[in-house]
Amino acid sequence: MTDSPPLQRTSPIYVGMPSFPVAARVALDNTQQRRNLAHATSTIRAKRAAVVAEVADWEDVRLAGASAKDDALGDLAVYLEELETRLTEQGATVHWARDAAEANRIVVDLVRARGADEVVKVKSMATQEIELNEALEAAGIHAWETDLAELIVQLGHDRPSHILVPAIHRNRSEVREIFRREMGAVGRPAPDDLTDEPARLAEAARLHLREKFLRAKVAVSGANFAVAETGTLVVVESEGNGRMCLTLPETLISVVGIEKVVPRFADLGPLLTLLPRSSTGERMNPYTSMWTGVTPGDGPQDVHVVLVDNGRTHVLADPVGRQALRCIRCSACLNVCPVYERTGGHAYGSVYPGPIGAILNPQLRGVGSEVDASLPYASSLCGACFEACPVRIDIPEVLVDLRTKVVEAKGASAEGVGMGAMGWLFGSAGRLGLAQRAATLAGRLSRGRMPRNLPGPLSGWTNARDLPAPPPETFRDWWMRTHDADGTRRDGSDR
Repeated sequence: MTDSPPLQRTSPIYVGMPSFPVAARVALDNTQQRRNLAHATSTIRAKRAAVVAEVADWEDVRLAGASAKDDALGDLAVYLEELETRLTEQGATVHWARDAAEANRIVVDLVRARGADEVVKVKSMATQEIELNEALEAAGIHAWETDLAELIVQLGHDRPSHILVPAIHRNRSEVREIFRREMGAVGRPAPDDLTDEPARLAEAARLHLREKFLRAKVAVSGANFAVAETGTLVVVESEGNGRMCLTLPETLISVVGIEKVVPRFADLGPLLTLLPRSSTGERMNPYTSMWTGVTPGDGPQDVHVVLVDNGRTHVLADPVGRQALRCIRCSACLNVCPVYERTGGHAYGSVYPGPIGAILNPQLRGVGSEVDASLPYASSLCGACFEACPVRIDIPEVLVDLRTKVVEAKGASAEGVGMGAMGWLFGSAGRLGLAQRAATLAGRLSRGRMPRNLPGPLSGWTNARDLPAPPPETFRDWWMRTHDADGTRRDGSDR
């Protein structure tokens, strides 16, 4: 494990965000949000369970998916270089970004070089992580989210609260009001007679976005997977908006975390089996788009790929925590987590909420902030997340390891000093024997009258428990008094 701090320099912690316990208490008071989350997560869980049950060798597929990701992480530098070579051969330009600030600067410069003042975006956790939209707006460039849920969040001046369904905390009536209030300010307004029927809401979004698709010269995407063997990038989605972004604009900029690489094209088989079933409860994604660099005369002719570290090499150096980099962003762990279902995603203070966020954020950002130090405790350790994870990330194991790091980062404490003293005492039979005899002597002198409350940090213990009186003699003294050297009782009994 390296002692160097994470390299992420543009913090995705929401400004002013309190620690998880504080934020969770506020979220629990939002009864409407709790109803929305309970309905949505229970629906997704049921759909996932049904389609997973159809795969007889589901555990074997999980193992294959985890193995593919581990193969990539085990030789990451080699596969990334192979990916760069294949992309370059196919006419794409590859950029390397050490952190969020560098990635944002690269994208902004590319958009400016095309003379564009707007971009259309495919849903991407990587671009949310680096706060690309904010960087583009600061540069005078409008970024239009085209995923329906992301559009709802953007128009509502909100924050995403789920990996797969960013607007999961909103119901249909709330979405209708957002569309009616906000669409007209940034493009085609919502119809005056808009209802909260899903088909009408989807139609309003489609008409609003159509003009943006048709005029956009630059698109920004992420990638679910990047195949080193062929230089192929893969985006899976349910709506078709992604494919519109990937085909219509002249310039395509893909921002991809370095952990998205997989060694071989054949690795996509198990991964594309696991992802739709674990995320949307579908047998396959309605839209699976693959592209390899530039295809002359078809689609974007100016293709760029920005490979982003942003703390990932720091995570990779941790023998326990590195498994978090297997994550394929399916959100299955969120949908089964009892903590997430009741608090929602905003309480986690990051674009990565839920169990995966509780382990990924502290590793990417370190545990120096109050928010990140609290996240490893945002779990009951029930283990449901591990059972649901399609690539077998042992989230409870990482959470426990991170809790240790949080304690160590705090330095010396009364509890730590006390535990150290106990370790020294129990480390020697002689010291332990002397301490036991001293305790029994104190008990005899006090005639069994023990204080009801201990001072200082020990008060927390006596607030809930009675302090037991020391026995009249230690076990060792009793044994020596009642037994011979061979262990037999001197009184002849067998007990």
